[in-house]
Amino acid sequence: MAKAANASVALRGYSLLTQALAPLAVLHLKKRLHKGREDATRWREKLGQAGQARPKGRLIWLNAVGIGEVMALRGLIEAMGRADPEAHFLITSSARSSAQVIAANLPARTIHQYLPLDAPGFVAQFLDHWQPDLSIWAEQDIWPNAVYACDQRGIPLVLLNARITDASAQKRQFIKALYRDTLPRFQRVIAQDATSAAHLTALGARDAQVMASLKSAAPLLQANAAALTEMENRFKSRKVWVAASTHVEDEIIAEATQQALFAADPSWLLVLVPRDPKRNPALTMPFVRRSTGEALTDEPIYLADSFGELGLWYRLATAALIGGSFGAVEGHNPWEAAALGCAVLHGPRVGNFAADYAALHVADAAREVTDAAALAAALQSNDLTQQALRGQSLVRRAAPLDDLAGALLGMVHA
Repeated sequence: MAKAANASVALRGYSLLTQALAPLAVLHLKKRLHKGREDATRWREKLGQAGQARPKGRLIWLNAVGIGEVMALRGLIEAMGRADPEAHFLITSSARSSAQVIAANLPARTIHQYLPLDAPGFVAQFLDHWQPDLSIWAEQDIWPNAVYACDQRGIPLVLLNARITDASAQKRQFIKALYRDTLPRFQRVIAQDATSAAHLTALGARDAQVMASLKSAAPLLQANAAALTEMENRFKSRKVWVAASTHVEDEIIAEATQQALFAADPSWLLVLVPRDPKRNPALTMPFVRRSTGEALTDEPIYLADSFGELGLWYRLATAALIGGSFGAVEGHNPWEAAALGCAVLHGPRVGNFAADYAALHVADAAREVTDAAALAAALQSNDLTQQALRGQSLVRRAAPLDDLAGALLGMVHA
């Protein structure tokens, strides 16, 4: 495959700068390690030092940033795995939380590693070891040195599930020269919506296409069978609803709602799942922590302060308030709840998933609530069960990924 042009002045300058700063990056990682913010057994992966051996045969490398983005890749990996039963897959991400969550949901023949810092030396060591046959970048963060190195080695590049808002595109203007060097090196660019495709084209992408978010076609979140049985017994006399991936603004609404519900009927139970389980929500009502193993008696709130168990809570609840929708975060993924038959409720701010929520609303499979009173009313609606079934049906009708998987595998050298 022909390589794109040599590095531009902007990219050469970026590469020199990141190489010069590499020793400082190592010191920064060590400081984070000392503070418990890095994985003590795997932090050197961020320096390009592999934590596992490379499997034999074709290896497809997929990179994403956060938990939601990483989890969304699972459906595509499974589709590619069906199309090529001998292929192996490497997922990289940066956040420690994403590694913990994906560990419980890894598809077959898949390895997770931390993405190396974007300095030429770290990237070269990573590529020397893994030698991927295809490099797939998800969402919007791309690392110029890594992309350039893949291109120079003849590794086909794909950017998919990309999303760039107007505000995000404006912020990228000051490094537009880097994007104009980097984006043309991608053989395929697939955006979530027409607006993102237009922004990517303006930044240098070639023939940006539009395809629905991968998140609607992701496999079901897993749940430990023993934990599910245990929690079903604990919660069997309670009316369970979940507030998922919450931030402070969501928790204020959720607790106010639970106060009203619990005052009228003490069988109501709120399972609160903070986006960051290490953060302590400022709750005023009594609660039990998942992490301590305390027995639930008549407390109104169960604080699920653990990573990677949303599949468990969605299976136990009748409805979910999807977090990030009452503040500047602008929403989190609604499809995971819908797929497990959990009715989707959300606040007014869902810009990050505007198209996804629009599709759910067209099918009458999601409900927007603006305050605690509206949320309490929604949770007591007679239509809640049917709403959940409509959402689950919509997920099952999501476009299959087999065609995309076949097209991507076709880019791999035989």
